[in-house]
Amino acid sequence: MPPGTGWPGDPAAASTPVAHDAAEVRALAAGAGSVAELVARQSVCRACPRLVEWREQVAIVKRPSTRGERYWGRPIPGWGDERPAVLVAGLAPAAHGGNRTGRIFTGDRSGDVLFASLYRCGLAAQPTSVAAGDGQRLIRARMVAAVRCAPPANKPTVAERDTCAPWLSAEFARVAGSVRVVVCLGGFAWQAMWPVLRSAGFALPRPRPSFGHGVEARLAAASGGPGGGQVLLIGCYHPSQQNTFTGRVTPAMLDAVFRRAATEAGLA
Repeated sequence: MPPGTGWPGDPAAASTPVAHDAAEVRALAAGAGSVAELVARQSVCRACPRLVEWREQVAIVKRPSTRGERYWGRPIPGWGDERPAVLVAGLAPAAHGGNRTGRIFTGDRSGDVLFASLYRCGLAAQPTSVAAGDGQRLIRARMVAAVRCAPPANKPTVAERDTCAPWLSAEFARVAGSVRVVVCLGGFAWQAMWPVLRSAGFALPRPRPSFGHGVEARLAAASGGPGGGQVLLIGCYHPSQQNTFTGRVTPAMLDAVFRRAATEAGLA
């Protein structure tokens, strides 16, 4: 979907600058003057050839159940409150979820489970997130992905993760002043957040705690650092179909994490 052609909530325009390699990602992420400008630049990135080819191929071929729909087929930018108290970090958009709808965790079963929990915990306005423009909004919360494009087999390479990292770091830097809790959905997001927090001025614990459901790490900011001087990192099993079907993660387990996040952030 070309930018500026009428997609609901499209943050970009035809004039939005496009990153074509890692150096341009770093420059455009650092040079964005606002959250809105940053997410616009994220949404048109073309720095990783394998991911660009895959996301666009999926948007053309589609699947039988969605063959009559338009696909976004672009990177999925951060979405939600621009002054969030809770930040939810995931791995990457799904090929027929966010890559189709243009919104993170929207249009697939993982998102159905996640948004239902966020709604029950007072962090989302509606229990479902179906498509951009459906009226859904996050309440003092924001969602980001460590990798902004849908990867083949849901497995980005290390190089793709590192190329995309400046988008995540720049976005966190712009919202860090209000963030009190970061919920990491899965081990990939847990690992991706450590360098982001370090670059934002937080002291990392030694040794770093291993990822697990409900694992917490409280990080303090250096003098003059962001926000209230600390942030709580919480691990949460990803609400993937495999995890939810096998009972590895249940609605009650998700609710416990997000209620803990809301309470810690002063929202409950």
